[in-house]
Amino acid sequence: MDTYQKIDKNLKYGVPVGILLFILVIFLFSSMVTIGTGHKGVLFKTFGKGVDTTQIPLSEGFHFVAPWNKVYKVDVRQQQLFESMKVLSSNGLDIQLDATVWYQPRHKDLAKLIKLRGLGYLDDVIKPAIRSAARNVVGRYTPEEIYSTRREAITQEIFEETNNILNQNFVHLKNILVRDVTLPATIKNAIERKLKQQQEALEYEYRLQKEKKEAERKRIEAKGIKDFQDIVSMGISDKLLRWKGIEATLKLAESPNSKIVVVGGKDGLPIIMNAGKN
Repeated sequence: MDTYQKIDKNLKYGVPVGILLFILVIFLFSSMVTIGTGHKGVLFKTFGKGVDTTQIPLSEGFHFVAPWNKVYKVDVRQQQLFESMKVLSSNGLDIQLDATVWYQPRHKDLAKLIKLRGLGYLDDVIKPAIRSAARNVVGRYTPEEIYSTRREAITQEIFEETNNILNQNFVHLKNILVRDVTLPATIKNAIERKLKQQQEALEYEYRLQKEKKEAERKRIEAKGIKDFQDIVSMGISDKLLRWKGIEATLKLAESPNSKIVVVGGKDGLPIIMNAGKN
């Protein structure tokens, strides 16, 4: 009888304790939250004000939170978006624009982003922003400008307009790259023909300028030669030539070879006759 009483007593106290321990284990497991690499946690307080926009996001690692609260895990690393858009040029032609966008949620405003824009901020904020900016910017240019001369300027303008939108929505825009611009085939071919003709005209103009410069160089060179000859001819006279001839004759006469110098030759210059033996 005593044994049965002990069993009844154990069951009476053991079952509630077991249930209590089970609830405690469930409570502990539901209170443990692990934030992975490159993520932060935004705490949602069920019996409070929901997401508190003044709170600091939970960092990477292990955390204890009340089991009735919820943690939104958000990737805060730099992310990449490939976007293809159809936009209209200034004259109403369809333009296919392919762009790559790099973005990142602002860490300090992460709670505001989740509370006001939600976890789907990529589709609800970023994509509409890039499409709106691209339509506005491309609509200011002709197909020729978009295809050739103004690509960098268009990219910069799209970046600035998109950045203005995302700054108001707690997202940091890192960069935008316009990878490709596709025009209607007829327009593209016409632009390419025009660009080719422009290149040929520039090449022809370059050759003309080169020939003109070469002709000018030759003209200056010829004038220089003429001026030199005029100066030289003005400084040379018959008397100077005779005097130089006499100087040369005297030098030859001083050499050891036997010779005969006859003074009063042609044009008054001395004549040298070799008197030596062969």
